[in-house]
Amino acid sequence: MYNDLQKGLIFILLLVIAGCGDGKKYHDEQSTEVLESMDADLASVLQFQDKLNKEFSDPETSPLPDRYRKDFKGLDFFEPDTTYTVRATFFRTPDAMPFLMPTNTERMSMEVIFGIVTFQLKGNTYELEVYQNEELKSEEGMEDYLFLPFTDTTNGEDTYGGGRYIDLKIPEGDLIVIDFNKAYNPYCAYNKKYSCPLVPKQNSLDIKILAGVKAFK
Repeated sequence: MYNDLQKGLIFILLLVIAGCGDGKKYHDEQSTEVLESMDADLASVLQFQDKLNKEFSDPETSPLPDRYRKDFKGLDFFEPDTTYTVRATFFRTPDAMPFLMPTNTERMSMEVIFGIVTFQLKGNTYELEVYQNEELKSEEGMEDYLFLPFTDTTNGEDTYGGGRYIDLKIPEGDLIVIDFNKAYNPYCAYNKKYSCPLVPKQNSLDIKILAGVKAFK
């Protein structure tokens, strides 16, 4: 199914290229770059989905209770859509103070607003806060880990009611790629034993994000 989708997108782009018709070399070069970028984005999404399914199948890493895991065939994903892979402006907030982010339990998560991302999607501009966990950043291999929780208008219908998360890394410059195809559910969506940060109200998107993991049924 994903191969057909990929082929369809490439075919549409090739039609657009053919429509230029002026023979200028820079049109061909630009279009090739677009195709290569789209190919890489789609491959990255499929790798993400495969990795997540393997984690959920493995009793050592799965958040699923045994009664669900034994019949687990795979998570339900929206089909990959590069429309939801956005290039965002990343504004660092070095003066932000740590704060306690509420969770679905009595536990509080110590976070700091590491930066603010601004991006365009479906013709509108959106802004989200990106967080860094004060405890997690001291662990080996997690020094550059950033946490992007968000809600959107699919929550409670197509997707988990409490919103979803995206994992990011600290960018070198002032640009960062946010791929909503890699949005996943917090573990508390699958198992009540987990304590998960609640999405801050300022990270609410008034748009349907038809990408990433769907609600678990």
